[in-house]
Amino acid sequence: MNKYSKNLLTFFKNIKNLPLTRSHFTYFPDRNVKKVASHGVQKMNMFQAINSAMDHALEEDGSALLFGEDVGFGGVFRCSINLRDKYGKDRVFNTPLCEQGIAGFAIGVANTGATAIAEIQFADYIFPAFDQIVNEAAKYRYRSGGIFDCGSLTFRVPCGAVGHGALYHSQSPEAYFAHTPGLKVVVPRGPIKAKGLLLACIKDKNPCIVFEPKTLYRAAVEQVPVGSYVSEIGQADILRKGSDITLIGWGTQVHVLLEVADLAKKELNVDCEVIDLVTILPWDRETIANSVKKTGRVVVSHEAPLTQGFGSEIAAYIQDKCFLHLEAPVKRVTGWDTPFPHVFEPFYLPNKLRCLSAIKELMNY
Repeated sequence: MNKYSKNLLTFFKNIKNLPLTRSHFTYFPDRNVKKVASHGVQKMNMFQAINSAMDHALEEDGSALLFGEDVGFGGVFRCSINLRDKYGKDRVFNTPLCEQGIAGFAIGVANTGATAIAEIQFADYIFPAFDQIVNEAAKYRYRSGGIFDCGSLTFRVPCGAVGHGALYHSQSPEAYFAHTPGLKVVVPRGPIKAKGLLLACIKDKNPCIVFEPKTLYRAAVEQVPVGSYVSEIGQADILRKGSDITLIGWGTQVHVLLEVADLAKKELNVDCEVIDLVTILPWDRETIANSVKKTGRVVVSHEAPLTQGFGSEIAAYIQDKCFLHLEAPVKRVTGWDTPFPHVFEPFYLPNKLRCLSAIKELMNY
């Protein structure tokens, strides 16, 4: 039996007596909330925060259009609820079930100088629009020598595991788009970040994709600034400072790592530094390198499959820039190289037990 088989066998032995729930994470709300102007804060879940962001965008920019499948009715996750009533069917409207058409129309809207906010109903169905996004939207400014662009373009894309989505409603395709110069790609971890990142993307003069972990739409609740504000694109957040090992994730996986950091301190006396990458493209190399040079050990965790997941890029960068500071190889804890399963979802996800096992392995290396 090889090392991989032994580790997998140990993992199954550890979890066989545990209840298998649909929620593989405990949500950690952001505590340090800065009030925006005099508007204060309000308790919101993530879909309400996203709704608030789009409300501000439509109010502040008369050229802004919001569209997608069922968006006029509020969307399948209710993120656009009531916005058609407020801004009219000419600005908030349904499209045909054609992702390539949605993306093509969005590019045309942005090319005219208007602001396009397009929803792809599930990340799993963004692939028909892949050519439009990576060959047209991302390259339009470059191939015209700066004469034309479609910079005022934002795609909202629900992504990731939700407990019952199986292979067609659970994927995390951020790595596909991270290979495309000209795009910006962000993943919020909760309501505060979701609102700030969405507004930042809408205002940004580059085509942007916001991958929204859909399991957080209702599970994530925070005191969200009521006014309009932006979160910086390209800046990672250090959520917990530590000295022994760096844990890097994004989206829902950030909350898994925060829980793992508590477990590692309690069970292994290991002090973890937890970083939310926030932005996949362009990503914050400086924050990552500074942390790894301090700790000497690193775990990167994401829901997407292992092979060519974005963790591969982070690992390659760390070995290039931080090699002499490393006390152990970079460890990736990810989904498996299989289609996303249904009843076997708990075995697929990089949960706290798998991440804790990785920490233990690196500390004993």
